[in-house]
Amino acid sequence: MLKNDLWINQKASEGMIAPFQSNLVRHLEPGNQQKPVLSYGCSSYGYDLRLSSKEFLIFRHIPGTVMNPKKFNPDNLEKTVLHNDNDGEFFILPAHSYGLGVALEKMKVPENITVICIGKSTYARLGIIVNTTPAEAGWEGHLTLEFSNSSGADCRIYANEGICQLLFFEGDPCSTTYEDRRGKYQNQPEKVTLAKI
Repeated sequence: MLKNDLWINQKASEGMIAPFQSNLVRHLEPGNQQKPVLSYGCSSYGYDLRLSSKEFLIFRHIPGTVMNPKKFNPDNLEKTVLHNDNDGEFFILPAHSYGLGVALEKMKVPENITVICIGKSTYARLGIIVNTTPAEAGWEGHLTLEFSNSSGADCRIYANEGICQLLFFEGDPCSTTYEDRRGKYQNQPEKVTLAKI
């Protein structure tokens, strides 16, 4: 069953999401239509996470190298500068590139819930694809988020604003949670976590 805003607010008060915004924020200054943000916070059947301003990495091409998930080479990633103007803080994801960021909010997934992270339509309309990512029952930490710019133009990716939506699905209790099996991505910090095996 897909969980609603009442359930999300209740579980957040018990520590499921922190920091938590109980309603959807669309303007930093209420009543000021001149300061819009990409929405974040609790919606009817989900929660819009924010992108942390702490780190954003972009894959770069190094001639002669091949990416290998079993022997990940961090030299293939380069840090991106955090820019700031009247529209807010942002990273630039170049055309036809792939980047990694991290969620500002920390999550602690209940043992009978699996969370699916999906992209926001505002970014999708610009050609930005947020990789669909699960957070399993018992998982805890800051989600590392993956972005693909499928367009031919560079794109701003705003920090401290909505970047993706979480959907919470309840299932029958499992025999072994992500925490129980000591999953390799448990307790991720507010920093990009690289591929592990």
